[in-house]
Amino acid sequence: MEQKYRYGVIGTGWITEAYIQGAALTGQWELSAVCSRNAGRGRALADKYGARTVVTTPEELARTDVEAVYVASPNALHTAQSRLLLEQGKHVICEKPLSAEPEELDALNDLARKKRLVYLEAIMMLHLPARAVLHRALSRIGRIHTARLDFSQLSSKYPLYLAGKNPNIFNPEFATGCLMDLGIYCVYAALDLFGLPDSLEASAGFLPPRGRPASSLPADGWGSALFRYPDKLVTLTYSKTGQSRRGSEIIGDEGTLVIDSISQLTGMRLITPDGMAEELVGEVSKAELMSGEARDFVRYIREPEHTRAAYDGDTRLASQVCRILRQMRQSAGIRFPADK
Repeated sequence: MEQKYRYGVIGTGWITEAYIQGAALTGQWELSAVCSRNAGRGRALADKYGARTVVTTPEELARTDVEAVYVASPNALHTAQSRLLLEQGKHVICEKPLSAEPEELDALNDLARKKRLVYLEAIMMLHLPARAVLHRALSRIGRIHTARLDFSQLSSKYPLYLAGKNPNIFNPEFATGCLMDLGIYCVYAALDLFGLPDSLEASAGFLPPRGRPASSLPADGWGSALFRYPDKLVTLTYSKTGQSRRGSEIIGDEGTLVIDSISQLTGMRLITPDGMAEELVGEVSKAELMSGEARDFVRYIREPEHTRAAYDGDTRLASQVCRILRQMRQSAGIRFPADK
């Protein structure tokens, strides 16, 4: 039996639990340490999943014997925490976005290469069998001239915002908002399926500050973008203030692909011109969805030569997405405090 890799986590939210459950399904990871600013929450998570060590700062985590770390802290902390961990010789899988600035991401990728470490963005759709299913299905629907990629999900934090609170997800101080939280999945899908667009334009709807000074930057609560290609137009829509019930569509002249969840690639079916539907991917549990990225993460670490092409492809795509996101923010007028 192959030896399990020891890993730690930063953050104790639901996404961290989902990752822990997904990593357990691989049989190749051992949760060893939990990092949380709140020691009580850290201890509760550690006890639930059998981790022996609880720390309250990333610096302490970097000094433990873990070999890899899953980072699920607020967006604005991703770059500094990833740099710290990479410098200390830890492999890193970090929740999206890796960074708001492409130059920072380039520097971290260079650091990881220099230290022969894996540095990966936690985008579940890239590591699921459904991705290959989707790519194969594209060839069955003929010429594609239009696609609509949507991720509109009513945020569980939106009632707090309406009540005058200041949840992180609606606070640009944390380099977040709808585009960086949900729209990023639409961008990943567009670039993975169709490549870089020739041009783009983006718009955003802004939420006035609540629980912050009136002079604070507003957060984008919803938005859209148009990606132009030589032979097609791809529309992206995303919202944290309402729930879509129609999903995404890729429309060809010989059929249509319908995808209920663009981030998970679930609820995928091919509909022929006469209206007949063929199910390609059904529903998948959250733990199983997260297990794909955890499985590839350990493969990239354990088998660097055999997985180099796949890992380099993930790294290249993450860099392209980061640059496109900045173009979209500039086009839509989305600003973060760290923007030049």
